[in-house]
Amino acid sequence: MSEDSVVCVKNLVKNYISGTETLCILRGINFSVQRGSTVAVTGQSGSGKSTLLNIIGGLDRCDSGSVKVAGFDISGLSETELSSYRQRRIGFIFQFHYLLKDFTALENVMLPAYMTGMRKKDALEKARILLADMKLEARMSHFPSQLSGGERQRVAVARAMVNNPDIILADEPTGNLDPGNGVMVADLLFAGAEKWGKSLIVVTHDETIACRAKVRCTIEDGVLGEPVPPKEESL
Repeated sequence: MSEDSVVCVKNLVKNYISGTETLCILRGINFSVQRGSTVAVTGQSGSGKSTLLNIIGGLDRCDSGSVKVAGFDISGLSETELSSYRQRRIGFIFQFHYLLKDFTALENVMLPAYMTGMRKKDALEKARILLADMKLEARMSHFPSQLSGGERQRVAVARAMVNNPDIILADEPTGNLDPGNGVMVADLLFAGAEKWGKSLIVVTHDETIACRAKVRCTIEDGVLGEPVPPKEESL
């Protein structure tokens, strides 16, 4: 793993058992992400995109191979260690926002930081800054039911960044949004990752999002193609 890599996946294999059949989801994946980079992972439904993201994020385990994040191997961590890893080193954004309905936008963002030991005052201040980045200054005291779909997803983006994670993992982050809100969420997600110096991996079917990433990879039938570097801007 090079000093510039925040994620390094080697020979990753993942199978699922369905009755008497073994389904090979990931077939020897090799994959790395440079610090501060943005990577889009594309492919057909069922190709293994979300499985790869879940293994990197510690939500699932591989059958063989290794996954190193921020310099240490997560493959052999216990469930307790994986829980701490997810809380402190990974920021998750899913297609559904998963906000707590009885808490305000501000409380939803500050809670992960507070629960991992940050002082309440500091957690609230960090949450306010991130929600302001998401253009939600006037909506911080609103509950999820009082927010639009796009606003709820922007709260989820802020929440993913509050614990200063090594990497942000976004699985179809605009999949439930209309095109206008999808563009806004994507704009703010990429801008936030750049501002806070975060590496970002986005699984997406949306070409407009995939084209924003510095690097693009495609999974087909559990095999990851060669990364495509960014296109050079025309002079």
